[in-house]
Amino acid sequence: MAAKSVFNLKPGSTLGRNYFVVEFLGGGWEGEVYKVAERRTGIQRAAKVFYAGHRLQERQMQRYASKLYRLRTCPIITQYHHRDIARVGRESVEILISDFAEGEVLSQFLERQPGKRLTPFEALHLLHAVVSGVEQIHCLGEYHGDIHTDNIMVARTGLGFNVHLLDFFDLGRPSKEKMQFDVIELISVFFELLGGAGQYGGTPENIRKIIMGRKHSLIRQKYKTAGQLRIALENITW
Repeated sequence: MAAKSVFNLKPGSTLGRNYFVVEFLGGGWEGEVYKVAERRTGIQRAAKVFYAGHRLQERQMQRYASKLYRLRTCPIITQYHHRDIARVGRESVEILISDFAEGEVLSQFLERQPGKRLTPFEALHLLHAVVSGVEQIHCLGEYHGDIHTDNIMVARTGLGFNVHLLDFFDLGRPSKEKMQFDVIELISVFFELLGGAGQYGGTPENIRKIIMGRKHSLIRQKYKTAGQLRIALENITW
């Protein structure tokens, strides 16, 4: 996500009729995400504030809401609540309100780790949590389309990780190719968790066999679905 805010909404400032800003979480190409709280109840939510020119059209909004409704049983998805229009400075902007996922953006989480990476064992556990969630999405005939470390919320819990996916705005028609591209992006996330190109040569061979140099053709041949990747992770030897 973007390191700096364009809207620069300060904690305590109002957003629309019903919310005030708690903190800036990050931003992407289409807008910024804030933790907000309901003015009357204090319940925390997440608010996506769209940049000018990136407001969703009505048909896109209907597609987005329908997609989230179909995926309402998937714990990895942050659930949509409603849309609204707010004034930010002199602009009228569209906002989407959804559940707030506890934790922090994965890219920021990695920045705090020693060497800005996880150990292979930690990375496998975190990847398994994300892959298992994406597998549920695929089983329902849908896809995400934009999986990367800026679109994953993570929190350490007990022996593992709780994860949530953000920014479900690839609204095209589902296909096997798009689902398989989710798998390619999952492999790229794994690569980044381990420290990227600078660390790849020193990772264990069994880890490199999963990543396969991030070559799309090899990944597509080996992992047809997120479920196949999950099974591979669960059967890795140490």
